[in-house]
Amino acid sequence: MPRLAPSSSDASRRMTKVRQTGTDAELALRREMHHIGLRYRIGYVVLKKPRRVADVAFPGRKIAVFVDGCFWHGCPEHATWPKQNAAFWREKIEANRQRDADTNDRLRSIGWTVLRFWSHESPTDAARTVAHMVAKADTKSCASLSSVKNRRGK
Repeated sequence: MPRLAPSSSDASRRMTKVRQTGTDAELALRREMHHIGLRYRIGYVVLKKPRRVADVAFPGRKIAVFVDGCFWHGCPEHATWPKQNAAFWREKIEANRQRDADTNDRLRSIGWTVLRFWSHESPTDAARTVAHMVAKADTKSCASLSSVKNRRGK
């Protein structure tokens, strides 16, 4: 993707302040998950080639959590299309969407559960969803463990 000159110095200043990790939405979700007792890894590399990093991960349970910003990932409810450099931004956001779909497909193909939340979603609801999936993974793990023990006659 070609590098564009900023449309103005104000735009440049605004864009340099945009965080890639530790966004307000991500921090709120992590706070809620911690509050309900979940322990997790932050900024976990879930794929090496191509390199993909989950915002939050439960590696032993193979659960990857992503918090997607409405602008950057093209939220159907809140995304806006910039008027300045419109073609560049449309291409950028569409590329982000394609990368997200590719990440989902690659992770699912190797047994990961992928959870994606929009930054506008309730962190409490999102944390409950994550907790439900963690509990489900734990139950599945316990069930497979007990079936192994039963096959061994223990």
